[in-house]
Amino acid sequence: MERPRQSLAGLWNISFGFFGIQVAFGLQNANVSRIFQSLGSNVDNLAFLWIAGPVTGLLVQPLIGHFSDRTWGPLGRRRPYFLAGAVLAACALVGMPNASVLVAAAVMLWLLDASLNVSMEPFRAFVGDMVGEGQQTAGYAFQTAFIGAGAVLGSLAPKLMTAMGVANTAAVGAIPASVRFSFYLGAAAIFLAVLWTVVTTREYSPEQRLAFADPDEASATTGSEALIAPKHGPVWLASGSGVLLLVWRLGLDKQLYVLGGALAAFGVAQMANRALAKSNRAPSALAHILSDLAKMPVVMRRLALAQFFTWLALFILWIYMTPVVTQYVYRSVDTTSKAYNDGADWVGVLFSIYNGVAALAAFALPVMAGRLGAARTHAVCLLVGAASYLSILWIRDPMLLALPMIGVGVTWASVLTMPYVILSRSLPRDKLGVYMGLFNIFIVVPQLLIATIMGAVMKTVFPGQPVWTMLVGAAVLTLAAGAMMRVETRGDA
Repeated sequence: MERPRQSLAGLWNISFGFFGIQVAFGLQNANVSRIFQSLGSNVDNLAFLWIAGPVTGLLVQPLIGHFSDRTWGPLGRRRPYFLAGAVLAACALVGMPNASVLVAAAVMLWLLDASLNVSMEPFRAFVGDMVGEGQQTAGYAFQTAFIGAGAVLGSLAPKLMTAMGVANTAAVGAIPASVRFSFYLGAAAIFLAVLWTVVTTREYSPEQRLAFADPDEASATTGSEALIAPKHGPVWLASGSGVLLLVWRLGLDKQLYVLGGALAAFGVAQMANRALAKSNRAPSALAHILSDLAKMPVVMRRLALAQFFTWLALFILWIYMTPVVTQYVYRSVDTTSKAYNDGADWVGVLFSIYNGVAALAAFALPVMAGRLGAARTHAVCLLVGAASYLSILWIRDPMLLALPMIGVGVTWASVLTMPYVILSRSLPRDKLGVYMGLFNIFIVVPQLLIATIMGAVMKTVFPGQPVWTMLVGAAVLTLAAGAMMRVETRGDA
């Protein structure tokens, strides 16, 4: 039995909470590097300071997905996680711009990213829960539109505050008032928007979901599916240990310790899981998650490679766009100067442009996908992004920087829509939560690589010249487009 069709109001309510989540993400992406630099961080260390968040997301999203697949209570299945994450994220948004030292700001970034992951992960599965296959593209397009609109507000907020007469400069070691008040606005937005979705939606009960499910989904619903205990733990542990040893013996950048530690920890988790599997204990959440990872459908595996390359480029943009614009367009690296802060504000405007374009482009994607197929549509949009990144290498006029942001907006709309349409067509419904969480691995690992390697690359290959990170971004987006050509799913031409 197919799920009932949602009205336009129903699609609105299902996704409106993402508006608040993305206001918070927009503030984070456009202003965290600014906050870190204002508190004394060197540009070469910016990537490393972003590490805590993605590491937490790597752990949080699969766990939240696993448990939300199995949750049912007064608030339903996914909604308890939306609300808890929103409350914690609001607290972090209030705390971050009031940090007086760099370590405190990094801790607040960790709390903010973890909380946003708690809210965001179930929202991805929520659309799949609530709409039938015929409305999946429209459902994720609504979500993308709210993501774009929320990010526009989040990115523009400091500039709007400045236009209202709020100071956008501050003394050394302090955060401008325009940034602080913008983060307070974000705290209110995420709480109220998520609360709207919680109050206006009703999730399908376990009995209703069983009636909707295909026969092969019943085992996932009951939790009786056979588990696989991966055997490659020693290989991952050896690889991670090898990286740690090389960093120590060769005196490589210490940020690479994070990469080695992550590989080793994954190996230890697999080995611990196999040891527990040999006992008579009930399977743990870790056992289920590692088993689901090992059983990823072929479509998801191929899509994951494209996702990996795509998010390398996105994190390059978010981390390095502020130093690129302030240094090359506004000609300042002094975080207390008016030129630097005007440039940082302009980055918020540029980010609002690409998010605004994404909000509009989201509704054109279903038409394009109907002609080319979801995978080819995504490949074309990724190539548009690659060309846009390349143009940033030469543009030195702040107004002209809006042109590549239009291209980035087209790419961003596709990144937020097409992979999830493809996934929702390829995954069992009652595993959507955990698989959407596992898909986050291919977002987080690129951020870890950028955070641990890009700083070292900058120092070695182009010291003091962050603009060349945009060339790297263009290259990996081109690789992502090539990887998408190997992805096939229902509905593709």
